[in-house]
Formats: sequence, C-alpha cells, structure tokens
Amino acid sequence: MKVILLEDVKNVGKKNEIVEVSDAFARNMLIKKKRGVEATSQSLNDLKLRNRRAEKDAAENLAAAKQLAEDLKEKQVEVKIKAGTGGRTFGSVSTKEISEAAKEQLHLELDKKKMQLTDPIKALGFYDVPVKLHPQVTANLRVHVVEG
Repeated sequence: MKVILLEDVKNVGKKNEIVEVSDAFARNMLIKKKRGVEATSQSLNDLKLRNRRAEKDAAENLAAAKQLAEDLKEKQVEVKIKAGTGGRTFGSVSTKEISEAAKEQLHLELDKKKMQLTDPIKALGFYDVPVKLHPQVTANLRVHVVEG
C-alpha cells in the first residue's frame, strides 16, 4: 500500500514522502496513529499543493532575508563599554549586547545566536559582525565600540 507520511517515521521515511509499506503496517501503525494517510488521488493533490505553498514561503523568506541584508549594509550600531587608561577595556562586547543595541537603535530583532562572532570584541573601534539571516544569506552588521 502506498502511504504519504505526515511526519518522520524511523526506518520508513521522512515527512511528505510517498512510501510503499505492507497493508497491515499502514493500517495498524501509520494511519491509525495519524503518522500517514493512504495515497489516494485527493491526498496526492493535497501533498502537491502543500509542497507548492512551502516552496513559495521559502522563496518569500529568502527574498526578505536578502532585503534585510541590503538594509544592514548601510547601518551601524553603537555599543558602549567601560574603558580605562590607554583605551583598554574592562571585559568584552558580547553578541547579547550587540543584539540589544540593534533592537534599541535600529528597531530590528536580531537573534544573538545567529551572530557569528569569532573572537570577543575587547577593544574600541569599528567591527564587522556577520549575522546569519537565512541558511543562504549572511549579512555584515557594522558595530562601533565606544567608551561609555
């Protein structure tokens, strides 16, 4: 029997896959537990429509991420840190502080976990911080660290 999986099933297949399984397994395990539906013409058409919708949403998300990346190129965030004599800082600037500054100054919600800061920022000056907006889009956010 052909079945369309509604969720990932171990050793059978992934979500939205059409798999061939025995009748008993399909009736007793997949359909009964709502892990799959029988592959009728109606359900195949529904699957096609769902896949088209998912592709359209993915394309819209990619376009939005690219637009946000273009906007971030022109903007910068100012982060204040305590500094002693000679410009030596006390501590470092973390992605959390950069995220909060972006929210406050640019009104943008940037996830601190998406910022790919290789080394902590421990000096005053300008830095480019890569921000992963989408699996295919990474933007650079300009961060100005000043004495405060």
